[in-house]
Amino acid sequence: MNRRISFYLTVFTALLYHIGSVDSVVVPATNCYVLDNSSHIYDFSNWNGHLFEYDGGSTDCAIRFCKDVETRSQSGYVGFGKFEGFNYFVAGSERYNFVQEFYNGDLQHCETSHDKRGRTAQLNIICGDCPNAQCKSELGCVCNVSFESDCRIIVELAIPCEKPGSRVFEGFTVGYHPRSWEIVYNGMTQYGYEKAYKDYSFDTEQSRVSLYMTAVASLSQLVQKPTVTVSPKTGLEVTLSGSAATGSPPTTLSPTLLNIDCICQTARDDPYEVQLTIPVEGYDPIQFSLTKMCESKQNEAGTSSKGWALFGIFSCIFFVISTLFCCGGFIYKTQVQRQHGIDALPGMTILSACLETVSGGGGYMRADDFNGAYASQASWTREPVSDAGSSRKSERRYGT
Repeated sequence: MNRRISFYLTVFTALLYHIGSVDSVVVPATNCYVLDNSSHIYDFSNWNGHLFEYDGGSTDCAIRFCKDVETRSQSGYVGFGKFEGFNYFVAGSERYNFVQEFYNGDLQHCETSHDKRGRTAQLNIICGDCPNAQCKSELGCVCNVSFESDCRIIVELAIPCEKPGSRVFEGFTVGYHPRSWEIVYNGMTQYGYEKAYKDYSFDTEQSRVSLYMTAVASLSQLVQKPTVTVSPKTGLEVTLSGSAATGSPPTTLSPTLLNIDCICQTARDDPYEVQLTIPVEGYDPIQFSLTKMCESKQNEAGTSSKGWALFGIFSCIFFVISTLFCCGGFIYKTQVQRQHGIDALPGMTILSACLETVSGGGGYMRADDFNGAYASQASWTREPVSDAGSSRKSERRYGT
């Protein structure tokens, strides 16, 4: 009985852990992936380059999955296109689950085909077995090959598709600018932001990171408020602000802004991981990580801004009081003391006294002082001419 209870508790705990855990939708390592009609992702990275061959009698066909398509005959190899990117791997219709397009094959005798892109191929993928159950291998086989023209080939391929992955919120982007998507593109987290990387970290001095979010307008109401988780839990204070933090729906024409303020409270050599989770109703959540370095401790958020605000307030008060004092003193001196000009300015008496002290007591020079100074300068530069007669007269006047 105890073992049975313990078993049920274990299962219940695992179920709770599975429900509580959140897996981010990360872009696959290769471009060999596709989204089905319900936006679930199928990752065929393990199938990338896998060879499928078809024996058609006079002409054999070889398909390298997510690579290229070619035919082989006595005349040699003829390329029917190369796989260029995820834009040519889409969901199919009717009995085909997915469709791959191959372009830029051999150009000889196909110079005018499909925008001069040479030979092309279309790969119709069936999840399972061929209609006639002809696949003998567990890895699938080529069901049929047909030539639409000398420049285009149609191939049916059956493979055992794996279970679908997460449901991707298509059209959602996150970037450092309103029209960029370095972090999240088409609902999938890009490489470098799926976990903490020291090479992708922000310096200690950069305490704010601003992100812009966009989404398809018809589905923007599904985006909810983001949440943040810091690892380690202590040592870094993180706050969210902006229109995205309040839950405003983002659109392609009006992106929402998410400000992430990080203040280092404890310095450490290893970086902090700031994980953002954006829930989306009906889809798997958007999740990405930012890396923050804290080589030194920072002041609390807002301390410096408060100091500058107080300085600005006191400066304005001092300026207003000084202006009123100057105006009132000028009016008093002109109306009551009957002073005019520069002498009517408040503080000129004090300024004159200071200048007189610095200059050694010169002060303002009066008219008689000016004439005396001029006379003394003249007597110093030119001595008077005296004759013998005047000397004798002087002697008789003052002599004994």
